[in-house]
Amino acid sequence: MCGIVAYIGEKQAGPILLEGLKRLEYRGYDSSGLALLNASAATYLEKAVGQIARLEKKIDNGFPESHCGIAHTRWATHGGVTEPNAHPHCDCRREIFVVHNGIIENFAVLKKKLQQSGHQFTSETDTEVIAHLLEEVYQGDLLRAVQEVLRFLQGTYGLAILHGKHPQEIIIARRGSPMVIGKGQSQCLAASDPHALVGEAEELVYLEDNEVARITASGCELVTIENVPVNRLSEKLHLDPTAVEKNHFPHYMLKEIFEQPRVVEDTLRGRINQAAASAKLGGLESVRDRLQKARQLIFVSCGTSYHASLFGKYLFSELTNIPVEAELASEFRYRRVWLDPESVVLTLSQSGETADSLAALRLAKEQGALTLGVVNVVSSTIARETDAGVYMHAGPEIGVASTKAFLSQLTLLLLMAVYVGRRRGLSSDDAGPILRELEAMPEKIRQVLSLADQIKDVAERYARYDHFLYVGRQYQYPIALEGALKLKEISYIHAEAYAAGEMKHGSIALIDPNFPTVALAPRDRVYAKSLSNIEEIRARNGPVIAVGTEGDEGLQRLAEEVIYVPATEDPLYALLTTVVLQLFAYYCAAHRGCEIDKPRNLAKSVTVE
Repeated sequence: MCGIVAYIGEKQAGPILLEGLKRLEYRGYDSSGLALLNASAATYLEKAVGQIARLEKKIDNGFPESHCGIAHTRWATHGGVTEPNAHPHCDCRREIFVVHNGIIENFAVLKKKLQQSGHQFTSETDTEVIAHLLEEVYQGDLLRAVQEVLRFLQGTYGLAILHGKHPQEIIIARRGSPMVIGKGQSQCLAASDPHALVGEAEELVYLEDNEVARITASGCELVTIENVPVNRLSEKLHLDPTAVEKNHFPHYMLKEIFEQPRVVEDTLRGRINQAAASAKLGGLESVRDRLQKARQLIFVSCGTSYHASLFGKYLFSELTNIPVEAELASEFRYRRVWLDPESVVLTLSQSGETADSLAALRLAKEQGALTLGVVNVVSSTIARETDAGVYMHAGPEIGVASTKAFLSQLTLLLLMAVYVGRRRGLSSDDAGPILRELEAMPEKIRQVLSLADQIKDVAERYARYDHFLYVGRQYQYPIALEGALKLKEISYIHAEAYAAGEMKHGSIALIDPNFPTVALAPRDRVYAKSLSNIEEIRARNGPVIAVGTEGDEGLQRLAEEVIYVPATEDPLYALLTTVVLQLFAYYCAAHRGCEIDKPRNLAKSVTVE
């Protein structure tokens, strides 16, 4: 959830590290810091609480001469948001500097032993124990010292480590938290996310768990903790620097909402075979026979991806004749599960690094299940460890609140359900309309985006409320959950979502004139039931914002506000109503003056449990 950048080479390290931190600020922004080392072993350490602009202001006078350094943006886990708790952390002699992503689970025991040996701690973090352990074991070879210390650590880590006596090298290590090495001309870099390396690296090498690397200006040496050499081919860095710019939009989130027609086009490109009324998904061809014989399918995921999984549960149940469940990865990994080679576990993760989802995936593999992945990041851990899978092609998503990645997930799940369904009895008459509507979806999303001004007006009228209820049925229930999550994430308005038929079992007690409801009621198979639920809210004087199908004038009788989306097939309404709720949340947050791209207490990639 934090961001790491490291640099060693012929250029000045400071400006490169600062630029890398800015690109990773969406991963953690409670505090930041950097450590620089020069050829005479002099060190420079600076930290700041808050966004990276505060760190930048503290170094207005410029960086000292340095060609080697490490930097970090923090999302607090152990210890409050203070300057002493910001990374990098150092040993008692201020010779060893460490930046760390992850959690050291046994840090309290280690810290107590180190304190008994005379070590003085200056922070509340788990990370600082690593610097003091290195001080204990170091005997001249930094790589060997790191390997020894890693054997003591329980938990997860992505690490970058400097030592004043080794100005020509940086040590990188990984277990459960991503790290990638970037190679350039007379320079080498490392980061927790390849976006930090754009413009400086030409090739990438991804570390696997329990691997350690020594990077120098001329390259890298990669070994295991047990010092077994690792030979891994590098791959080209293909990221476009312009893809992470805001262009004319005030926030990344709004830019990414408006990118969604193109994202759906990219997700669909080359993947629909209308003549065969099927989908073409090369990433699943190697496991086609196992999918055809599958006896159960379990979605495991977290957060927004879990809402996509719930949508997938409805969809696969209807189209594939497979018994389907959707589970939170954080719960799945701790319960007893019965899986076998005819079980399929499908993991959805935008980053491909989500800690709980990765642990659930590994549990499924241990029990012999077929594991599939839907991820947005090529070469991410989940992409590498699943048996097969499909990439989303959503492009970089910088806003912490996911928008275009979620829509890409829904699109891919529709394709995958048709792909599997056609091999398990789904007729061309049933598959064809879904595929045709998928191809029409980018233009229909553009129609919804053209309503932005109307949605903004509605949002500004309702942004003063502190509580919202979101309701939907069947395919719209997961979208209600996602809409409520978006409002919570970026506007800090309390919102909760219910399956509309469940209101009378408790949540309807909340309804009054100061508790608005966002009701999703497109003209689908449960439309009449949805209208009845809106009537129940109206009977208790609850304000209603309805999202319905174009031409449905009857909704205007039941709701204070109605936002219309184009007509489509039942499951595909989800892609259209999602965009409405994204815009509504965005404009509520903007009206309330919230920091939309960097909501408090949240980070983009959740690599801790």
